[in-house]
Amino acid sequence: MKRTLTLGLMLGLLAGCQSGPARDAQAADEPAADATPTAAEATASEAEPAPPANFDAWRAQFRREARQEGISEATLARALDGVRYRPRVIELDRSQPEFVRPIWQYLDSAVSAQRVTQGRAKLAEHRDTARRMEQRYGVPAEVVVAIWGIESNYGGNFGSFSTLDALSTLAFDGRRRDFARGELLAALRIIEAGDIAPDRMVGSWAGAMGHTQFIPSSFEAYALDGDGDGRRDIWGSIPDVMASTANYLARAGWVTGQPWGVEVVLPDDFDYARAELANRRSAREWADLGVRPLGGGRLPDFDAASVIVPAGARGPAFLVGPNYRAILRYNNATSYALAVGSLADQIAGRGGIQAGWPRDEQPLSRDQVREMQRSLNARGFDVGTPDGIMGPNTQRGLRAYQQSIGVTPDGFATLRLLERLQR
Repeated sequence: MKRTLTLGLMLGLLAGCQSGPARDAQAADEPAADATPTAAEATASEAEPAPPANFDAWRAQFRREARQEGISEATLARALDGVRYRPRVIELDRSQPEFVRPIWQYLDSAVSAQRVTQGRAKLAEHRDTARRMEQRYGVPAEVVVAIWGIESNYGGNFGSFSTLDALSTLAFDGRRRDFARGELLAALRIIEAGDIAPDRMVGSWAGAMGHTQFIPSSFEAYALDGDGDGRRDIWGSIPDVMASTANYLARAGWVTGQPWGVEVVLPDDFDYARAELANRRSAREWADLGVRPLGGGRLPDFDAASVIVPAGARGPAFLVGPNYRAILRYNNATSYALAVGSLADQIAGRGGIQAGWPRDEQPLSRDQVREMQRSLNARGFDVGTPDGIMGPNTQRGLRAYQQSIGVTPDGFATLRLLERLQR
């Protein structure tokens, strides 16, 4: 089966991240509202400069290639005749924020009280549809609603860029041109199939579309007709949105009847080298190591679970199972998966994350992470080539350094640690 992706993974690829198939926790997506132009940008777009001289030639060549791949002339005319080069898309594609928000700030906005309240209202409004999709695909209704809330604020803002404009611009001038070209072809196939008209195919600058932000290849693989009208409409049909999102998670490995994870308390002597997603043990094994649910009770009956500590030993700890990993397939960022899980829990009336975050810690910029990597290498804690990304090698090196100075070796990078390294 052809590999498919949603907004989180596409943005990671377009951003050229080095930490895995998408992005690490610190580079997680903001809610999709960030993809929408401001009023000033929208006004400015009416007077955008002329496209590069060779854009029309590129479009003509692409049109010939698309025709050879089976796209009809009628679809090509409807979709490409009015397509525009969008300089703003390239600006966004090439922007690399130097500073990233810490995970607690992301969660503050992604799982706000207003979003919880609105999520409960949306679930009540569409309860019959949501429960029907839950019975059909085995994914809890509150999880689907949570993804809807985080991706587009429940449809309030899923972007207003023309998907065809955005992908044409990226395929012509972006940093991942072949990838964008493939998505553009997928968009044309969606139009050819009659699911959506070209002028209604709108979304983010990166080509993610609709209420739950599928990119075209994900739409082709996972979108479903939930209302029986013969079309897959993730822009205007909530049954289609819910069916498509639930289908995505089900096919990503969702296990019916299990939670995404549980907040836990770790023993004082816990070995934080075990706190990695790739380190999987049964819940019974974790219990034998002293891991306990926060608030008491028993751990979920996971066969293969991981302990994660997104903010180190001073922040919350979680035991996560296969459903957490299914959410990561939607967007491979720790903060995103925790936001979906926590928002879903609160929509359903369960509690959110209880333990406090180390809000007094200052996150490192990418340049500061590079400095930390260089300093660790200089001290003999080999982390590889400094790249400004807190990947597994850097975390292992940092844990070794922490152990050498007698502090809890949790691998959580802080400004205090960087300053100590540089003394």
